[in-house]
Amino acid sequence: MEQMHYPRPGFILFFIWILVQAAFFTNAQPANAEKDIRLVLENQQKAWNQGDLEGFMEGYWKSDSLQFIGKSIRHGWQATLDGYKKGYPDKAAMGTLEFEIWQMIPLADDCWLVSGKYTLFREKDKPSGPFTLLFKKKQGRWVIVYDHTS
Repeated sequence: MEQMHYPRPGFILFFIWILVQAAFFTNAQPANAEKDIRLVLENQQKAWNQGDLEGFMEGYWKSDSLQFIGKSIRHGWQATLDGYKKGYPDKAAMGTLEFEIWQMIPLADDCWLVSGKYTLFREKDKPSGPFTLLFKKKQGRWVIVYDHTS
């Protein structure tokens, strides 16, 4: 009769430790991503409110593949910056920006969908509308690769 060999207790404990670590990493990653993405949006809001469009654009992917949809579709980081400069030539036109985040949905480890509402508080008006952003992790940082703002 053949003798059965059972794994050593140390191996079983090590295997359980690996599973616990994997579960912890999987659960921690979305929380960290959400926090990091919120920080990108906070930094954009601060830059905008200081009249710093280039600083605001740090939240976007600096690539010709960036897509921005507003009244029309723009492709590329520079075209998006140029559009902002044309539409918001000075601090009075920019006003004070406030974001309201409605939902943040992880689509993959490196991709999140964010929707919400922006409001610009200006002296004579208060434009606002919904936005949908696609964030991707590029070279270790979260950036907007797609922006649809109405």
